[in-house]
Amino acid sequence: MSEAAARPVAPPSDDPRPRLSKRMSELGLASRREADEWIEAGWVQVDGKTITELGSRVSPEQHISVDPAARRQQAQRVTVLLNKPIGYVSGQAEDGYEPAAVLVTAQNHWPGDRSGNRFQGSHLRGLAPAGRLDIDSTGLLVLTQDGRIARHLIGQDSSVEKEYLVRVQYHRPGRLPDVFPQEDLMRLRHGLSLDGKQLLPAKVSWQNEDQLRFVLREGRKRQIRRMCEAVGLKVVGLKRIRIGSVVLGELPPGQWRYLRDDERF
Repeated sequence: MSEAAARPVAPPSDDPRPRLSKRMSELGLASRREADEWIEAGWVQVDGKTITELGSRVSPEQHISVDPAARRQQAQRVTVLLNKPIGYVSGQAEDGYEPAAVLVTAQNHWPGDRSGNRFQGSHLRGLAPAGRLDIDSTGLLVLTQDGRIARHLIGQDSSVEKEYLVRVQYHRPGRLPDVFPQEDLMRLRHGLSLDGKQLLPAKVSWQNEDQLRFVLREGRKRQIRRMCEAVGLKVVGLKRIRIGSVVLGELPPGQWRYLRDDERF
């Protein structure tokens, strides 16, 4: 029997059952990308039968199991916390600007890192940003090899809080908390729409006389800057200081550290 004949054949695309990788993601076993890698590696079984064909479909009542080798590989994947400076893009290089991932080097590893991890070249393989931070914004950027973390932070159903300090200017002179209309502050908290879709409620308060504190549970493109523009504020500085329960803390600009085992988003 040929090798092609020995491998399971994916059912037709009109099969209503979900793909195995999608079902694994729904069950929280792995991200879809990880699931595909594990299937190809022969680490996934359905009702006791090893499945190696990408695109295979399963019924909800079928039992899916994962070889412990996949869990060991998953546990070895790292997550990096970077204090992104201005002038770097979050993802792929664009318009002559470098991606923030180029800063993840042995030289830029923060000496205060208490994770116990030592930098290895393999930690750069597949390291991808889990969320955006504009080129002219600074602060906490997460890069990870772990698809579970990426899905938790940027998946469609993600509701992880992200906290920002936003320095602003206003067209009226005076101390901003005094001259900025209270009704516009309430609109920032809930009442604005972007691209025809209403924004989720946000926590917005004055941090000091020219700086707002934003806590969001969503991440539209340039959302905070566009929200501020809608109420007559100009953003002159934006820094992300927290994602979930993980804080930027004392991490200096341009340096990075590993996510510790005791930290959770």
